[in-house]
Amino acid sequence: MKLGVLGGTFDPVHNGHIMMAEAALLHLNLSEVVFIPAGCPRFKGKESVTAAKHRLKMVELAIVGKPSFRLSAMEIERRGVTYTVDTLRELKSSPEPQDELFFIMGWDSLKELPLWHRPSELISLCRLIVVPRAGCPKPDIAELEKVVPGLSLRIIMLDEPQIEISSSDIREDVKNGADIRGLVPGAVADYIAENGLYR
Repeated sequence: MKLGVLGGTFDPVHNGHIMMAEAALLHLNLSEVVFIPAGCPRFKGKESVTAAKHRLKMVELAIVGKPSFRLSAMEIERRGVTYTVDTLRELKSSPEPQDELFFIMGWDSLKELPLWHRPSELISLCRLIVVPRAGCPKPDIAELEKVVPGLSLRIIMLDEPQIEISSSDIREDVKNGADIRGLVPGAVADYIAENGLYR
């Protein structure tokens, strides 16, 4: 089984996340992609994060009708700071261990990989599927390789899609009363409005 893993705060999940998952699914012929909302994201620091129940529900709504996508609450159910390496290890050691894991990320996240928790162990557990991010220069793989040896052999660089949507921009748009349809799935836009999120 070839399992794609898309982690993130998903605050909120948006069409860019869906596009990344669909591109990985298609290009790598993955069996499925699992969306894993972060519980206590390390890099968010003191920045407030929307309650997990809302972020879970938004992902659930976003993937309705997409049988190759599923939602996991494993990071939210885990106590303490969320580390991707722990999630990948848990997936590998599950009762039905995955044959191969593919972690999906953007160019911006790849550039920060040396700052992640145990990056060398992380790349030993999975291949990285890296998607372009608009406004972000292409990462220098040779430089990253110096810090995380072996990284270049574990990366699959995709040329598309160019992701131009960010959750922080969407939150700001909602705060300012702008229309976010087209940036997030319709059901997610409705959920945000009905629950008064980001106001």
